[in-house]
Amino acid sequence: MGSAIGHFRTITKHRHKVIYNCLRAGIFWQGLRHDLSKYSPTEFIPGAKFYSGTRSPNELERQEQGYSLAWMHHKGRNRHHYEYWTDIDLKTKKVMPVKMPTRFLAEMFCDRVAASKIYNGKNYTDHHPLDYFLNGKARYHMHPETADKLEKMLRMLAEKGEKETFAYVKRMVKNDK
Repeated sequence: MGSAIGHFRTITKHRHKVIYNCLRAGIFWQGLRHDLSKYSPTEFIPGAKFYSGTRSPNELERQEQGYSLAWMHHKGRNRHHYEYWTDIDLKTKKVMPVKMPTRFLAEMFCDRVAASKIYNGKNYTDHHPLDYFLNGKARYHMHPETADKLEKMLRMLAEKGEKETFAYVKRMVKNDK
């Protein structure tokens, strides 16, 4: 297990798919900056060490160490992750989710579609990103409005396909400016 070349190829292939998706969503320049931190030593070295080709290296790092230093580094620098959007609630003094700005929500959508394509390969369908979202626990850690908007985009993708969904996301981003 572990491969620097395999990891490099996977993250670069993923990044290129996200850039293309971001172009379709009207956030091309944002897409060009997507996941650049994955090439930093803090993220790349564990990514190569725990590379399997079928699962996120962060999951395997977490299994072995009880946490993923690479993931903590990544989520703190990349605003397209809902985990970035948390802060201390002044009333409850607890860490709570914050509503994501539209352009980062759009990038998160682009990222999830690309990741589903990479991990599912030839078996990918437009239902995969929605299924992953519905079967996971992410919704419970997101701001409710962020989760609802993401689910709406993922349902649209599953029901109406990429062309219509990316056009919708592009309008959503444009109308938010």
